[in-house]
Amino acid sequence: MTELKLESVSRWYGNVVAVNGISMTVGPGVTGLLGPNGAGKSTLIHMMGGFLAPSSGSITLDGAPIWQNPEIYRVLGLVPEREAAYDFLTGDQFILSMARLHKLPDPRAAARRAIALVEMEYAAGRTIGTYSKGMKQRIKMASALVHDPPVLLLDEPFNGMDPRQRIQLMELIRRMAAEGRTILFSSHILEEVERLASHIEVVVAGRHAASGDFRKIRRLMTDRPHIFLVRSSDDRGLAAAVIADGSARSVQLTDKGLQVEAVDFQRFTWLLPQVSRDAGVRLWEVSPADESLESVFSYLVAR
Repeated sequence: MTELKLESVSRWYGNVVAVNGISMTVGPGVTGLLGPNGAGKSTLIHMMGGFLAPSSGSITLDGAPIWQNPEIYRVLGLVPEREAAYDFLTGDQFILSMARLHKLPDPRAAARRAIALVEMEYAAGRTIGTYSKGMKQRIKMASALVHDPPVLLLDEPFNGMDPRQRIQLMELIRRMAAEGRTILFSSHILEEVERLASHIEVVVAGRHAASGDFRKIRRLMTDRPHIFLVRSSDDRGLAAAVIADGSARSVQLTDKGLQVEAVDFQRFTWLLPQVSRDAGVRLWEVSPADESLESVFSYLVAR
């Protein structure tokens, strides 16, 4: 099992602290790295990729140090956020040169395979300078895949892609994760991270804010209210019963049903069926109204 491990990692530039004491483990599957602009996501990825030394702490891949260890690049692929391709080369030339740098036994075959994986065969003969931003992102992805690495670090890989290109890349990432690869990607497109990542790491102001499944993280945040949408056979009667019971902080009657604000997630979900039964009201739907990744992210940033 391929595993990236960060232990008390910090990085500072003079008096500016970009990353502060972060510890996390990234294993097989898709991990989403979230945080606002300037949170330290790119700095973390550059350190994980061996392009930047931690000021303190350690980063290892299956126990081997990342920093000053060129052998790591045999098993690791990186897609940086910034432009990282030569505009005067064709896509084919660029990927072929990467295959040769990796000293692959059949670099031309490896280049063709990588270009096909990102569905860029139609533009392989064109110079990269003529590519759109989304196309450049895909050719960078091909360069990271040319040596078939088990570990991928993707910094904002969906930038500049149109909806079709995003769907294609998401499907590719899902397939690679199903093969057992370890994939970490950062993105500001929260909906796509929610759909793609099985695990999230949240970084705010250089610090590790949360780790795990975003719904579980939301439920652990007991200092914040939980919003539910409740539909029943008698919304007014249920609202009165919930208010009288005291299991919710507030109840609002809307055209979609009841919007209930609860402080204690477990207590509310346990009491609501009993309250509705005692009031003679049938529950039709109980759904969280604020468990989207965007909601979790906003709460964590505000803490």
